[in-house]
Amino acid sequence: MDALIAAGSGVVAGSMLLVGATIAWLVKVPTGVVASVTAFGAGVLISALAYELVAEAHADGGLVPTVLGFALGALIYVGAAALVDSQGRRLRRAAGSSSEPTPSRSGTALLIGALVDGIPESIVLGTTVAATGGLSLPIVLAIAISNLPEGLSSSAGMKAAGRSRGYVFGVWGAVVAVSGIASLLGFLLLQGASPEGIAFITTIAAGGILAMVCNTMIPTAFARDQAFTGLFATLGFLTAFTISHLP
Repeated sequence: MDALIAAGSGVVAGSMLLVGATIAWLVKVPTGVVASVTAFGAGVLISALAYELVAEAHADGGLVPTVLGFALGALIYVGAAALVDSQGRRLRRAAGSSSEPTPSRSGTALLIGALVDGIPESIVLGTTVAATGGLSLPIVLAIAISNLPEGLSSSAGMKAAGRSRGYVFGVWGAVVAVSGIASLLGFLLLQGASPEGIAFITTIAAGGILAMVCNTMIPTAFARDQAFTGLFATLGFLTAFTISHLP
C-alpha cells in the first residue's frame, strides 16, 4: 500500500505539468500571472525543503550526512543543468541560421531539462513515505505548485513555436510517468535504510531543488514581474510554513 502511495504522490505532483500545459493550450495567460505563480511556488519550495527536508534530516541523521547530501545535490543539479544548456547551444549551432532546433532534438533537450527538476523532487516524495509511512502535505503542495508554472510557460512557448498538441502533451505525459517511477524507486531503495542514509539521500534532493529555485524559478519570475516577485515568494513561504505547523 505504501508503495502505491509513493508512486501516486509522484504522479499527482507531476500531473500539475499537464494542468499547466492544458491551461496554456486553451487560453493565453498573461506573463504577470505566470510570474506570480512561479514566485509563489519558489517560496513554497524553499519553506518545504527547509522545514520538511533539511531540518528533519538533521534531527534524524545528524549534521554530516545532511551537509554532504545537500552540497552534493546542488552540485548534481548545477552540473546537469550546465549539460542541458550546452546541448541546447550545440543544437542551435547545428541548426545554422535558425534559432529553433529540430523538433526531435529540441524535444529531447526539453525532456532532459524537465527531468532534472522532476526526478529529485519525486525522490523526495518517495523517501518521505519510506521514512514516515505517509505523505507530507507541504512537500506535495510545494512540488505541485512549482510544476504548474513550468508546464504553463514551457507549453505556451512550444505552442507559439508551432508544436502539435500531441507533441506537447506527450512530452509532459512522459515526465509525469517518470516522476511516478522516481517516487516509487525512492521509496523502495530507502526501506530499512539507516537514519543517516535517509538524511543523506533526502538532502541530495533538497540541495538540487534549492539550486533549481535559485537558477530557474526566481530569475524567471523576476524577469517577468520585478515589482511583486519578492512579495509572492514570501506569501508562498508563509503558506507552506503555516501548513507544515498546523496541528
